[in-house]
Amino acid sequence: MRRTQLWIFAVAAVVIVGGASLIGLGMRDDSGGAGGGLLPQSLTFGDDPQPSASPTPTGPTPEELAAKERAKRVKALDAALKKYAATAPEFSVAVLDKKTGQRYSYRGSKKYDTASIVKVQVLACALLKAQDAGRGLSATELSLAKPMIRLSDNNATTALFTRLGKAPAVGKCNRRLGLKETTVNNAWGLTRTTVNDQVKLLSELVDSKGPLKAAARKQVFTLMNTVDATQDWGVPAVAKAGETTTVKNGWDTRSADGGLWAVNTVGRVTSDDDVDVSVAVLSHNNQSMDGGITLVQKVAMLTRQHLKY
Repeated sequence: MRRTQLWIFAVAAVVIVGGASLIGLGMRDDSGGAGGGLLPQSLTFGDDPQPSASPTPTGPTPEELAAKERAKRVKALDAALKKYAATAPEFSVAVLDKKTGQRYSYRGSKKYDTASIVKVQVLACALLKAQDAGRGLSATELSLAKPMIRLSDNNATTALFTRLGKAPAVGKCNRRLGLKETTVNNAWGLTRTTVNDQVKLLSELVDSKGPLKAAARKQVFTLMNTVDATQDWGVPAVAKAGETTTVKNGWDTRSADGGLWAVNTVGRVTSDDDVDVSVAVLSHNNQSMDGGITLVQKVAMLTRQHLKY
């Protein structure tokens, strides 16, 4: 009986030792070559495997977001102007943001009579002619330019326009200014232009790389920034407190429209922060001058409301 018990204990010991050996084999890493005794990975006790890194999500760039927002604003402005145009006399408008280089136009290439806004072109051409001669405006030229811009004096305009060489000379000058959609008439108020050309002209008058030198650019600003109070309407209506404006307005009855009014405004709005825009609004078929003023100011304000300049 005792022998039997001893035999049982011996067999048990062998089993225990053998089991330990199997476990030992199973815990060896696979670099040692013993393959059959490996534990399943789910039962190993090493570090948890590192998950593979997820790719960084890519979204729209700031530029793409800005372009999307711009497109949204343009669409809203188009809709607002189209709605207003359904009940208003005909008009067109353009905005050029000098800081961003962005342009907007509604009926941008539609031609209208300039009326007195052509006086800005006459001034620019007088300054260019003097600059080419290596001088500033003469006393006589300045005595004509001041009332032409500040008071919209027609006699002063005719005198300066004639001194320049009338339509051929101003037309040649316009080509230097990059105006491709403006046709000068010897009856200067009947010059035909577009809002696209007018914001181009306004930008050339302040461009340090443009045809006018600093002294001439300053002369334009000084005159257009100090128009008579009775003519300080149009583009200045969109300015906020602390902003600076320049403006030249034009108005006249037009025989081709049965004596209805053409009313136009061109000018700039700037500030020390982030506003530097040129705005042009042209219109005709207005029942009255006051009605035309209301129209061009409404249109200009809609551009600011939607474009957020």
